[in-house]
Amino acid sequence: MGNVKTLSKPKRRSLLVSVGMSWLFDAMDVALISFVAAALALEWSLGPQQLGVLTAINSVGMAIGAACAGILADRFGRKSVLLWTLLIFSLASGLSAVATGFVMLCILRFISGFGLGGELPVASTLVSESVPANERGRTVVLLESFWAGGWILAALIAYFIIPNFESGWRIAFALGALPALYALYLRRKIDDSPRFLAQKNKVEKISLKQRFAQVWAPGYRKTSLMLWILWFTVVFSYYGMFLWLPQVMVYKDYSLTKSFEYVLIMTLAQLPGYFTAAYFIEKFGRKFVLVVYLVLTAASAIWFGMADTTATLLAAGICLSFFNLGAWGGLYAYTPEHYPTSIRTTGAGLAASFGRIGGIIAPFLVGWLISQGVEISVIFGMFCGMILIGAAAVAFLGKETKGTELAE
Repeated sequence: MGNVKTLSKPKRRSLLVSVGMSWLFDAMDVALISFVAAALALEWSLGPQQLGVLTAINSVGMAIGAACAGILADRFGRKSVLLWTLLIFSLASGLSAVATGFVMLCILRFISGFGLGGELPVASTLVSESVPANERGRTVVLLESFWAGGWILAALIAYFIIPNFESGWRIAFALGALPALYALYLRRKIDDSPRFLAQKNKVEKISLKQRFAQVWAPGYRKTSLMLWILWFTVVFSYYGMFLWLPQVMVYKDYSLTKSFEYVLIMTLAQLPGYFTAAYFIEKFGRKFVLVVYLVLTAASAIWFGMADTTATLLAAGICLSFFNLGAWGGLYAYTPEHYPTSIRTTGAGLAASFGRIGGIIAPFLVGWLISQGVEISVIFGMFCGMILIGAAAVAFLGKETKGTELAE
């Protein structure tokens, strides 16, 4: 345990930036679909339920990708699976630009989601295993902060390109193919985690059935239950709220351009949310960050749902972005710390995969509720309740992992 080396400080910084850029591209892809959905609602005359399907199908792919990639990364290594998933999602995103209809676009979004869902838990585990215990939480939260950069980039693309060009959403998707080139750079730039390499021979002897059984073995059962509840509630609320933000603003009688502008302003609040979480996670611990930030996310959701002026919508949206994304940083730091190296990405991947089921249900559910005339305030009240369940799971079932060495 103690003799497994971590990377040198310069290599840790290089790894954080290198993997962080792939994380940024992931976020850009997820965010673009929320802006594209609002544009396609006008161009293709899509109803709320069709928009719900379009946004949910990405999460179907992510659920399957997270489980598959997590298992494969414990067998073949973090680096190789990271590169393959990055290639899959970026190529599918680029091909989305030439989609000729709703069904074709949904198929490509599923494939993109498969790659994206597989990459995220593997990337966070690679970084987690490469840094010392006293920096691990902060480093993984800083990795997550690149997500905000991706959302901001997507919001800028949406604001300047989508409304100003004919079928501008195609240009936006074409830009999503850029990470395929970045994968070639990553192949030479990063190495596999020292912990995986030290355990590689032992890890290869564990079968798929044994990996799954170990995640739910008596010693990890309570932990896995807590993480699965946490992931489900966080993903359900995030994808239900944020993928619908531009469209919700349109429903509140703002123009498409104004909607994109206001969501861009809200998105900027993600960065300080991450940075404060990165500070608090090593000072007060993982449970503190997750519980406090989730409770404040729940309060912000209620506030946003009830807001009826531009000022209150912006203020509530800023708080929603700040606290929700800070909680996401804590989630990615916290999850891999509960399992030994042999099943670490399997455990993280399965928890993320179960969470993605929430990402499948929520966007479709929001579309159906809106089509039934349910008020936005009621819908965001539902998200408030779901987020509080996740906070309670951490508070009562979770253990503190701040400063602990990763298990071998």
